Amino acid sequence: MTVKKLGWGLAGLVVAGNMIGSGLYLLPATLASTGSSSLLGWLVAGFGAVILALVFAALGRAMPGADGLSGFVERGLGRFFAFQTSLAFWAACLIGNVAVAVAATGYLAFFFPALRTPVGGTLSNLALIWLTTGAYILGARVLAGLAAGALLIGLAPIAVAVVAGVIAFDPDLFAASWSPSGQPLTQSVPASLALIFWAYLGLESAAAISAKVKNPARDVGLASISGVALATAVYVAATAVIFGVIPVADLARSTSPYADLIAQVFGASIGAIAAACAVIKATGTLGGWVMLGGETARAGARQGFLPSGLGHGEKTPIQTPLLNAGIMSIAAIVSGQPTLGEQFGLLIGVTSVLTLVVYAFCCVSLWRGSARPADKALAALGLLFAIAAVTAAASGYIWPTLGFFALTSAAWLYVRKVQVDRASASP
Repeated sequence: MTVKKLGWGLAGLVVAGNMIGSGLYLLPATLASTGSSSLLGWLVAGFGAVILALVFAALGRAMPGADGLSGFVERGLGRFFAFQTSLAFWAACLIGNVAVAVAATGYLAFFFPALRTPVGGTLSNLALIWLTTGAYILGARVLAGLAAGALLIGLAPIAVAVVAGVIAFDPDLFAASWSPSGQPLTQSVPASLALIFWAYLGLESAAAISAKVKNPARDVGLASISGVALATAVYVAATAVIFGVIPVADLARSTSPYADLIAQVFGASIGAIAAACAVIKATGTLGGWVMLGGETARAGARQGFLPSGLGHGEKTPIQTPLLNAGIMSIAAIVSGQPTLGEQFGLLIGVTSVLTLVVYAFCCVSLWRGSARPADKALAALGLLFAIAAVTAAASGYIWPTLGFFALTSAAWLYVRKVQVDRASASP
C-alpha cells in the first residue's frame, strides 16, 4: 500500500501548529516570576530557534534519505549517539505531550473549575491523551489535518487578545512587571530560556517526520523556517500585551491567561469563546506531538534501537501509539502537582533541556556530515546556543536529563550485545 506523503505546506502547518500551542497559552502564568522582562528571553530564544531551523533545513538538504532525527545523527555521529537521540527525543515527545494536555486542561478549567484540582486535572489529561491517540491510529494525514485546522482556530483568540491588549495596555503596569523577583536581568532572563524555549519545540517537526514528507531535501527547510518565523512574531506580540494588562500576581494564579485578558477587556462571553478556541488549539498541538512520538518510535525500531514490533518500514503499527499512550498516562499521573501551572513548569523544563541536547547532537552531525562552509557555520552557532540554553537552565531540569543519558548509555551496552549475538548466530 502506498503511503500518502505530506506536501511542504501541510508539513509547515504541522511545524507551526506544534510550536504555537501550549507554550503560548499557559507560559505567561509560568513566567510570571520573570515578568515582562521575559520579552528579552523570547527574542533570544527566537534567534536561536531560527538558527536551529536553518540547521534542520541544511540536514534535510544534505541527508534527504535520513529517517527522522536519529537518522540525521547516525549519519554524522554513528549509532551510539543515534541511539541516544532516538530515545531522548521519544522521551521528550511523551513528556511534552503530557504538558500540552495540561495546557488544554487549563483552558477547559475556564468552564469547569473542578479541573483545577489534581484529580480533576489528571482525569482530563488522560482523556485528551487517549482522544488524540485514537486520531493518530486513524492515520498521519488525519492527525496532520487536525493540527492544521486547530492552528487556524487557535490563532483567532490570540489575535483578539493582542487587539484587546493594545486597547487596554498600561505602560506603568508593564514597567512594574519588568522584574518581579528583583533579580538582575543577567540572572532572570537566562534562567527563563529553558522554559521559554518550550514554545519553540516543534521546529524540528518536519525533520522528525521526514519519511512522511514528499520532497525532504526542499520541504523540510521550507516548513521549518516559515513555522519559526510565524511563531516568533506571534510570541513577541502576545507576550508584550499580556504583561501590560494583567498584574503578575494574577497571572501566576491563572490557568487561562489569554482568555482572562479577553474577558477583562471584552467581557466574559468573548473570553469563553477564546478559551474554547485555546482548548481546540492545544488539542491539535497534542495531536501533532502524538504523531511525532509515534514516528520517532517507529524510526527507532527501524534502526534497531527499539523493539522491532514498534515499526516496520514507513508504516507505524497500532501497538506503537497504544504503548506511547500508556507511558504518557503514567507520566500524567506521576507528575501531578497542586496546581496546573506547577505541573506544566516541571514538565516543560525537563522536556526543553532533553530536547536541546538532541538539537546539539544534530548540530554536531551537520558539522561532520556537510562539507559546505555555510552549513558548518550554522552548526557551530546552533551548538553554542543549545549549550548556553542548557547551562542556564535550573538544576532541577538538568539532573533528570543527566540521569536519563546515564541510563540510555547503559542500555546501549545491552543493545549492542544483543545485536552482536544475533549477528554471530546468523548463518
